[in-house]
Amino acid sequence: MNSSREIRRRPLLVAGGLALLGGNKTQAAQKQSLEDPMRLGVDEALMKSGLARALQRAFGVDTGVAVTLTSGPALDMLEATELGDADAALTNASWLEAHLEKQGLVHDRRPIATGSLLLVGPAALAKALDAKRDIVLALQRLSQAQVPFISGIPGSGSQLAEQALWRAAEVQPDPVWYFSPTADATMLTQAKDKQACMLVEAGAWMAQGGGSGYAVLVDGDTKLSMPVHVMRSFRVNHPAGKLFVNWIAGGRGRRVVTGQRGYRSA
Repeated sequence: MNSSREIRRRPLLVAGGLALLGGNKTQAAQKQSLEDPMRLGVDEALMKSGLARALQRAFGVDTGVAVTLTSGPALDMLEATELGDADAALTNASWLEAHLEKQGLVHDRRPIATGSLLLVGPAALAKALDAKRDIVLALQRLSQAQVPFISGIPGSGSQLAEQALWRAAEVQPDPVWYFSPTADATMLTQAKDKQACMLVEAGAWMAQGGGSGYAVLVDGDTKLSMPVHVMRSFRVNHPAGKLFVNWIAGGRGRRVVTGQRGYRSA
């Protein structure tokens, strides 16, 4: 898997004297991170929204500890964390995270933020669709009218949530109107080319300023909620790992989340 291999590195060579307490733990993490930064795998939407970088910057300012970010679909980032190719993950695929946690493949999983998906599409559809806050009704009406629809990036938190929503709507998407994204253009560009609808993470949508001629068709349905969690790998134990999880799940991390459009603190 390419995204996991990109963040692969040699096993940690942590000196035996890292059983330190308090500020000494932070100092050890600072020293280690200069040569061997903590590796955080992040779902692409959390990068595009700016949430991951905001947390990375604030953590670095507060602790002096370096964290490197690698983005990709949540499925790939969680697999990298499971294998020890990442020290921790920041993702929005709750059921998959819980499955790995139950198997003992990740640990120290903490809620960080709550985002949401938006159904967006050509503005002219808003009145005709008339689904307001009901995503299941909206998907049923779109499928009946065979309105073009662009799926999320395979394995991303958004795409995994989208699949669950189609099941809830009891709709089997038809290739006649349902399309997978390609790598040669942004999803919004592809949607505009086909005048298609799509589900997009609210923070990412706001960060890019929406789309000209496009509108939010459904927002506010609780089924569109996207919890964000941080968790650590069982296979590696970077000295900054516990420090990072405690910081990001604590008061300072919550304040950073609150300052990001499209998210509320968990």
